[in-house]
Amino acid sequence: MANQPYLDCIRATLTASVCLQNFPSQIIERHNKPEVEAQTSAELLCAPVTISRNDKQMIHIETSVNSVRISVKVKQSDDTDRILCKKFMNFLNQRAEDFIILRRKPIEGYDISFLVTNFHTEQFYKHKLVDFVIQFMEDIDKEISAMKLAVNARARIVAVEYLKTFQV
Repeated sequence: MANQPYLDCIRATLTASVCLQNFPSQIIERHNKPEVEAQTSAELLCAPVTISRNDKQMIHIETSVNSVRISVKVKQSDDTDRILCKKFMNFLNQRAEDFIILRRKPIEGYDISFLVTNFHTEQFYKHKLVDFVIQFMEDIDKEISAMKLAVNARARIVAVEYLKTFQV
């Protein structure tokens, strides 16, 4: 598979990034917010990593002591891909609570974002969280390609039927 080195690099980076621990807020007592979202203390944030296959397909990983935000930009080669991707991502974002780690609103410039906190790593196996993100990235490309083929096939049938009305 052509994507395999790209996905292997993402898997290695995510595996290293998902080593999270419980870390209560240094500002508000008895609060535990994801530092990658709150950004209250610069010393708790790691340098963000962007892994790019090309300018249209990349992943941005932001890590802190107690959370990781993973933003994915899906490959979109033409207008049809952009429309299908936007509609599909809106569909998923409306069901964010069913995916547990999915954020409702992606980071600017990316199509979809995930937020993994230390509570998720306590509740789920770390390698399974990484596998979920990798599998999601593989499946989203397949889904959008399948939807694009279906749209093109349907458009072809409609065009043929429409042009039949002009035949003599």
